[in-house]
Amino acid sequence: MANSNIKKCSLEQVETLRNLAIETYYETFSDTNSEALLQKYFQESLNIEKLSAQLQEPHSEFYFIYSKADKQQMTPAGFLKLNIDDAQTDVMDSTALEVEKIYILKAFLSQGLGKQMMNFSIDRAIQQDKKYLWLGVWESNFPALAFYKKMGFEQFGAHDFDMGGDIQTDLMFKKVL
Repeated sequence: MANSNIKKCSLEQVETLRNLAIETYYETFSDTNSEALLQKYFQESLNIEKLSAQLQEPHSEFYFIYSKADKQQMTPAGFLKLNIDDAQTDVMDSTALEVEKIYILKAFLSQGLGKQMMNFSIDRAIQQDKKYLWLGVWESNFPALAFYKKMGFEQFGAHDFDMGGDIQTDLMFKKVL
């Protein structure tokens, strides 16, 4: 496992968050979505104004996971977004915590960082007296589907996700605590 730690993202780090989000989304989705579609999504959903507003939402939290690879300095290797209460994107259950985003750069995959972030999410849910975590994952993101199942999540539904105007299906998973 890599030498790593998780720290809350501040408003002053919004540009780092945006750059990391674009890079991880591109790495994750460019093989299955067009460049034009991705660029439209980045402009609509990952612009500085929207991310700044999300960082200031009291029921949402962004975190970076930092990793030290090859004796280099600690660097952001991925990010996580958690939502509770009215900040949730779908379920809107006061007993739930939503893991809205969890992404790791390809260069840092297979180092246990995703598991570390998911365990951190579970800890945050327990600290807030939540009964379960839930998330949505694109039905064609097979590595993520396998990861969530390995982490003990079970599918309970589906919902639409707007990827730059292309309506895609996210499968909804939950893990009871």
